[in-house]
Amino acid sequence: MLLLVLLIVLLLALVPRWPYSRSWGYRPSGALGVVLLVVVVLLLLGRIPL
Repeated sequence: MLLLVLLIVLLLALVPRWPYSRSWGYRPSGALGVVLLVVVVLLLLGRIPL
């Protein structure tokens, strides 16, 4: 549950609200996508208990 809340907070933090963060491109969301993919795979394999 804590991991899910952390991922939601990170998704909200990726919204480019300030002008300087608009130039970052897809790097932050891409990194979070990789982390989310790893978490989903670990959940499917049973390595992370619900």
